[in-house]
Amino acid sequence: MSYLCYRCFSFDQTLKLKLIGGCWCTVHFFYFLSAAAVTTNGSHGYVLSPENCDIDVLDNGRTINDFIDIKIKETENEEPFLVANLDSMFKRHLRWLNNLPRVKPFYAVKCNNTPAVMQMLRALGTGFDCASKGEIQLALSLGVAPDKIIYAHTTKPRSHIKYACSRGVNMMTFDSEDELLKISQGHPKAKLILRIAVDDSKALLRLSLKFGAQLETVDKLLECAGELGLEVIGVSFHVGSGCTECGAFKQAIADARQVFDIANLMGFQMRLLDIGGGFSGREDFQVKFEEFSEVINSALEKYFPADFGVQVIAEPGRYYVESAFTLAANVMARRVITGENSPDKVMMYYLNDGVYGSLSCLINDAAHTAVEPYLHRKRYPSVVWGPTCDCLDKVTDSYWFPELRVGDWLLVDHMGAYSVSIATDFNGFERANIYSVISSEILQALNLSNTYDIIHHVSSPEYPERTTR
Repeated sequence: MSYLCYRCFSFDQTLKLKLIGGCWCTVHFFYFLSAAAVTTNGSHGYVLSPENCDIDVLDNGRTINDFIDIKIKETENEEPFLVANLDSMFKRHLRWLNNLPRVKPFYAVKCNNTPAVMQMLRALGTGFDCASKGEIQLALSLGVAPDKIIYAHTTKPRSHIKYACSRGVNMMTFDSEDELLKISQGHPKAKLILRIAVDDSKALLRLSLKFGAQLETVDKLLECAGELGLEVIGVSFHVGSGCTECGAFKQAIADARQVFDIANLMGFQMRLLDIGGGFSGREDFQVKFEEFSEVINSALEKYFPADFGVQVIAEPGRYYVESAFTLAANVMARRVITGENSPDKVMMYYLNDGVYGSLSCLINDAAHTAVEPYLHRKRYPSVVWGPTCDCLDKVTDSYWFPELRVGDWLLVDHMGAYSVSIATDFNGFERANIYSVISSEILQALNLSNTYDIIHHVSSPEYPERTTR
């Protein structure tokens, strides 16, 4: 297998590869990927196996579109399906490493809990942000180490706290005295992160209305933690989902430093900063990832310089998966509406997926309010419905579509975030199947880098008894 030499490509800010030479070289391309994986992800020894993860490998020049065409022809029962492009996630990760080298991502499982997604991220060396016993169980079942999990929910059931304790998941968040009391009873050795409320007024979905302690209450909470004998190790915040203002991160990081100073004076050994999520996964979002990164890096240098000894993590979700998923839905019925006083006709289409299924993000995710299915023909004003009996199951209203036939398939991009994780089978309509794909080039490069990591790790002075000769 050959790879285009890294020296023969340039990476633009979206990490789209651009061919500027004709050299073929496995070594140079592998060298770049290995260096990124070994020096930044902290992962040792996990190799992504398509057979174990139910992943299709695109080889011999096959593309995502080729794969979708094949699946449409294979789909005799006309059920909807999603295709997860793991190559997209790989490029997103390289973009993260390039722009936020100090910040270790802990993927927000709630955003999309597809096993292949989590296996890919595990292979890339990310941590995982889990919000419940179920999400912790899923991560552990896929081989994620307990110390790669943060239980990032400030209102946890007692049984879930005890479960985390029993499985060695120690990092968890809090924002109230009642939560501290529960943790002291169910997981007294936990490593606690105080979540603070920050200005998220510029976000599409505000979270500080529900979670996070006000700065004026920090002293009292830390005093309570000390009285209960609990260990507080850091601070977390979230600037809101779909953040539209870079400055929100700057102010939040400044607020976090204020809490660090208070906690350190009270005798706590503060060593972790969690800057949350809020990063879009779409290229057409109004603020580019690089703009956020520039502000974050500057604020970290000012308030948490590298010699301050603080580990910095984040909780990206949609950043990794939003643009990696494409939905294919079938037109199962249609109606033609003609008006008495208008020559134009309105087309109504009924898909086999809707807002109770994969398109649930349209009503449950404030950062995802519209979809743009596409097919190239003459366009008419159209209404698109989901398959259920509920009139709320409307996908688009007054959207200009080409005239479709029953049996046609529509494709919807950017379907990775808060779609499959909150889909239902209401009215007995089955959830969409998910097919995960990765190119043979990316798969081999990823596994080569992790194999190099294994050799490098085992041969290090920390493991003299296993050093190769």
